[in-house]
Amino acid sequence: MAKRIDVHDLDIFYGDFKAVEGVSMTVEPRSVTAFIGPSGCGKSTVLRTLNRMHEVIPGGRVSGKVLLDDQDLYAPSMDPVAVRRTVGMVFQRPNPFPTMSIKDNVAAGLRLNGVKDKKKVDEVVESSLKGANLWNEVKDRLDKPGAGLSGGQQQRLCIARAIAVSPQVLLMDEPCSALDPISTLAIEDLINELKARYTIVIVTHNMQQAARVSDQTAFFNLKATGQPGRLVEVGATQKIFSNPDEQATEDYISGRFG
Repeated sequence: MAKRIDVHDLDIFYGDFKAVEGVSMTVEPRSVTAFIGPSGCGKSTVLRTLNRMHEVIPGGRVSGKVLLDDQDLYAPSMDPVAVRRTVGMVFQRPNPFPTMSIKDNVAAGLRLNGVKDKKKVDEVVESSLKGANLWNEVKDRLDKPGAGLSGGQQQRLCIARAIAVSPQVLLMDEPCSALDPISTLAIEDLINELKARYTIVIVTHNMQQAARVSDQTAFFNLKATGQPGRLVEVGATQKIFSNPDEQATEDYISGRFG
């Protein structure tokens, strides 16, 4: 079941440095939200707080709340590993496990979670590869190394690996930035299919991509170097791109800065 995300007054720190300030927004279930903004404005940092990846970095901490269907992800009782199982992440560069086969890449999370039934593993591997639109391309070479696939196929393999553990949310940090246009289109088509089952948040520098794949767009910016990033505006993608409320949003989308 896809889940709703509510962020309230979120401040994000690296040690004493406040990287992002005062973010409040909602991400609806079974939708795609795009984070846009210039480099260094904190959009990837905000993304990583949504599954507690931010605190893996030394000194990383937050104040405020991130709720997943009213469950506080930063409550003392919450297990960060369980959070990351529920909120999956796909990174900028495809990162299949280099020594593992295609099949073992997809099954890695299942095995970490203690699933040993071979039939169950095989079923999930097939369904996940089908969900990532990769099954027909790799079904006859599942025992071959995942690192031997093309860049676009590797990224879809990483998406299959993420959905194999049945998350409710998928985070994607510039998932197409290292890919060619044809592979990018395949990932965008896949995102449109996956939103029927997942809540998706994507960081992208590509304005056209944000316009194509997202239902909602959040524009982040920072006033000056060394100042915290902030959420300037969030709303329906069509409105953000055609009639934003803030001049800074219009300037960024039209290419006048950033």
